[in-house]
Amino acid sequence: MSDRTDLWSVKALANVVLEGQGVRLRAITLEDRDDFLRIALDPEIWTYFVSVVRSESELDTFIAQAVNDTRAGTRIVFAVVDTSTGAIVGSMAFGNLVEKDRRIEIGWSWLGATYRGTGINRVAKRLLLEHAFEQLQCERVEFKTDVLNIRARRGLTGIGAFEEGVLRSFNYMPCGRRRDAVYYSILRNEWSGVRDGLLRGAT
Repeated sequence: MSDRTDLWSVKALANVVLEGQGVRLRAITLEDRDDFLRIALDPEIWTYFVSVVRSESELDTFIAQAVNDTRAGTRIVFAVVDTSTGAIVGSMAFGNLVEKDRRIEIGWSWLGATYRGTGINRVAKRLLLEHAFEQLQCERVEFKTDVLNIRARRGLTGIGAFEEGVLRSFNYMPCGRRRDAVYYSILRNEWSGVRDGLLRGAT
């Protein structure tokens, strides 16, 4: 139990590096700013996000918040790196970490336009799920997205997540719209089959 608990410490989570099939995930740093600038000022990325990056100053705020959240352990925000080029191609995070219930959320996910549909998202999600179930010994991994975000919903279904239902009027969006949030999950007893499906899809 103590070894498992140590893996949930802020220091351990902030130092996690996950790598496989040409993708590396490691904690965002302030030094990543210029690499993110290359891909982040694309309005399509932020259509369904609760925060928006439209300018360099908003990117600075986004990165600073990610770094601060990671240091505090409220979220562990990763840069997604294409190992074939060393380029940062997007970001994902662990959040809503509840050690006593062995529950974690994977989310805050986005990729630059040229990296969507390349398989990077699928590999990155597998790496995060592997760490959650096999290292952190999670019983439940959850995801949520805007009910209007059809691409994300298809992606979650495609990796094997189970659609649980919609929480109506969940939060405000930057435009003032009240978002309905749809929840998905993968449970420990489902992980083996999900993992096998993700691995098959990568071949």
